[in-house]
Amino acid sequence: MTTLTLTPVRTSDRRPLGVTVAAALLALVVLTALLAPWIAPYAPDAIDLSASLAGTSGDHLLGTDSSGQDLLSRVLHGARGSLVAPVLLLAVAALLGVLAAWRGGWTDALVSRLTDVMYAFPGLLFTVLIIAVFGTGTTTSVLALGLAYTPTVAKYTRSLALAEARKPYVDAYRVQGMGGARICARHLVPNLARAVVGYLVVLFGEALMSLATLSYLGFGAQPPSSDWGLMVQEGQAAVVQGALLPALVPGTAIALVVVSFNVVGVWAADRLGRQAL
Repeated sequence: MTTLTLTPVRTSDRRPLGVTVAAALLALVVLTALLAPWIAPYAPDAIDLSASLAGTSGDHLLGTDSSGQDLLSRVLHGARGSLVAPVLLLAVAALLGVLAAWRGGWTDALVSRLTDVMYAFPGLLFTVLIIAVFGTGTTTSVLALGLAYTPTVAKYTRSLALAEARKPYVDAYRVQGMGGARICARHLVPNLARAVVGYLVVLFGEALMSLATLSYLGFGAQPPSSDWGLMVQEGQAAVVQGALLPALVPGTAIALVVVSFNVVGVWAADRLGRQAL
């Protein structure tokens, strides 16, 4: 008797069109950020007052701001800081959670108590307090927001790391004489990457928006930086004069990247969660 075997089609493996478009957009943004010094038509801080608030043209594809700076060049150069800063912010918070769970003892107790105390303060208020003490700037805003994000991210990664550290393979490696740092770096962290990366990708858009908000309020990047949030703030005055591009171009860049990261992040978190089952 011939047995007929039917192989089910795994529809979950199909990538939705929206996710593909969002991923392609993010890849394009990352590529342009890396190649900005070579593909930008002008230096980001090049001032040409004769071309102040010029519209789109062959010389300035996206127009210029009130100082005559090319908006396309500024957006391309600003993509670097706008993408790298949130990565550093979330990485610091995640590594702190893994360290607390792995080291245990007073390290775990200290991190746990600090995160509990930090939960009592609103994130934005805590960030503004840190900036008020140490001054404005990109580095300060990244560190301040990193501390503000630490309670949420650190507790999540700590709970995952604690569960992973209790698994039998960790004790097996210890019996074989493998050091704790080596076990953590070569086995524990890679095993956690699936869940942690999906979670952090979802948070990336929120972190980018938070940093842009700080720059817009004057607490983050300072002139002549090409930070997107700062560009929106600088372009506000031009709106009254009927020039929308100085604020619209960086604002659109922020919106597209945040939405794209949220779309890709939710899809990636769902896929990683299914694979973990």
